[in-house]
Amino acid sequence: MTPNPYAADLGDREPVAAMKEAVDRIQTLTASWTPEQFERSYATGKWTARQILTHLAQTEIALGNRARMALTTPNYAAQSFDQDQWMLLEGSGRPSRGLSGRDALAALVATNAMNRALFASLSQPDRQSTFTHPEYGGLNVDWVIHQMAGHVRHHLEQIERIARG
Repeated sequence: MTPNPYAADLGDREPVAAMKEAVDRIQTLTASWTPEQFERSYATGKWTARQILTHLAQTEIALGNRARMALTTPNYAAQSFDQDQWMLLEGSGRPSRGLSGRDALAALVATNAMNRALFASLSQPDRQSTFTHPEYGGLNVDWVIHQMAGHVRHHLEQIERIARG
C-alpha cells in the first residue's frame, strides 16, 4: 500500500481522536475572530484561514464519501480531485464570494463530526474494506481515516501560525 502522505503529521496518535482534537483546537483558535482575521494567511501567497477551512471542509466531504463508497460498493474505484479547482468553485480568490470564515468553520465542524461518528463505529474488517485510487493504487478505509487525521493536523499547524500572527 502506498505510504500515507500525512503519516508524519499524525504520528502515533489514534486517528479518530486526533481528528477531534485538531478540529476542537481550530474552533478554540478562531472562536473570537472577525471576518478580517479569517482573511489572514500564514505566509505570502498561501491560502488564508478562510480558504484553509473551506479546503478542510471540502476534504471531509470528499474523503468521507470515498470511505463510504469503499464500504458500500464492491470494486469501488475512487476518483482524484484537484483541490485548487475545488477552491475556485467556492470563490476562494474573493472574500465577497463563497463561504465566510465562520461558515467554513461550521462546515468543517459538522462534516468532521459526521465522519468521526462513522469511523468510530467501524469494525476492523470494515476498516480493511478496499478500493482503488488512480494515483495511490490499492487502499483501504483505514488508510483514508489515517490520511484524513494527518491532513487536518497538517492544516491545524497553519491555522496556529495565523493565530500567532
